[in-house]
Amino acid sequence: MIAGLLTLIVNSLREAFFMFWETLWALVLGFTLSGAVQAFVSRAEMQRALGGRGPKELARASLFGMVSSSCSYAATAMAKSLFQKGADFSATLTFMFASTNLVVELGIVLWVLIGWQFTTAEFVGGFIMIGLLALVNRVFIPRALSDKARQRLQASEPGGEHEHETGLQGTPWRERLRSAAGWADAASYTLTDVTMLRRELLIGYMVAGFLAVLVPGGVWQAVFLSGHGFWTSLENAVVGPLIAIISFVCSIGNVPLAAALWKGGISFGGVASFIFADLITMPLLLIYRRYYGAALTLRMLALFWIVMSAAGLVTEYLFLAAGLVPQRRPAEIAPAEFAWNYTTILNIVFLGVFGLVAWLARNQQRFGGGLGYAIDPMCGMQVQTANAPATAELDGQRYYFCSDHCMHHFLGSRTADSSVAH
Repeated sequence: MIAGLLTLIVNSLREAFFMFWETLWALVLGFTLSGAVQAFVSRAEMQRALGGRGPKELARASLFGMVSSSCSYAATAMAKSLFQKGADFSATLTFMFASTNLVVELGIVLWVLIGWQFTTAEFVGGFIMIGLLALVNRVFIPRALSDKARQRLQASEPGGEHEHETGLQGTPWRERLRSAAGWADAASYTLTDVTMLRRELLIGYMVAGFLAVLVPGGVWQAVFLSGHGFWTSLENAVVGPLIAIISFVCSIGNVPLAAALWKGGISFGGVASFIFADLITMPLLLIYRRYYGAALTLRMLALFWIVMSAAGLVTEYLFLAAGLVPQRRPAEIAPAEFAWNYTTILNIVFLGVFGLVAWLARNQQRFGGGLGYAIDPMCGMQVQTANAPATAELDGQRYYFCSDHCMHHFLGSRTADSSVAH
């Protein structure tokens, strides 16, 4: 019995590792592109452009979200900061949707792991979500409630009405592109994003590996209906976000779990709605409650769930009509052993790229970069000191954080260490 259990654990870990191996080059490419965009796009430009809720502001919010970090926690913190400083709440939510669903690294990993159809669905469905959000947002979240939430934020963090920028972020973008310091800052963004998301990635691959090996097909059939036409699609699209809520996995880490769900039998739209739902995992809901209050958080949960499920359902039927839904499910998500193929070659090449990125990041100050930046001591993310979503002073030293989530964890850990010491 013990030997059988150990065999299952080893097989699960092997499945998780080869999922990672299949997507390694895609992760490096995606994070590198994302780091470059974050370094060269001005945060103040974002805030100034999102003051209204018209089509132009929503389009800008979508664009700014697409070029921001794909981390759900960072996206939530940035959105909170933009909203606090004047962005409309509709534009704020649009920014969050775009930054977690319309980003290049997510699409690349989806393509490699479960197919280009899911990458296409991710982007098509992302825009459908943003359109649905624009249509129904006012029904769920009236202006009076969002104004109250903004006053709550401004009262808790006074004196932060205007964004300002230091270092290269205050120079024209063409000058930033020609600067060695700018590319060193981009490399630092890449390295710190990987550091920040390492936990989500590890959990995502590990959970997916164990689900793919240990969960019998009958369990998936009990959770997700099959063989009932439209009702199957509807139930799967509604249950997808529920799996996201209880899985505690967000950002790019939910892609391998999506692959396991697809292998297990969930519908195409159910997979899509699960991926869309990385903004309503339980830790993020608790953060929304702290930012905006319980009443607005419940409305956001209902709004997000309906929009994500509806987008997954609509996307499935669009792809069915176009004949793009894959007819076969994978017998395995990842290979069982190493092979000398394009994946291995690309991994070797991009490991070299990552080595170069790491070298640039380690020598950031040598190239003149790092001005106006600090590293979040909790998650390792690079943040602008002038526009950091959260700051704290401890023992005469100022710390900068990507979010209140990290700040509270950091202060809590320091308090606990101090208590132990005394």
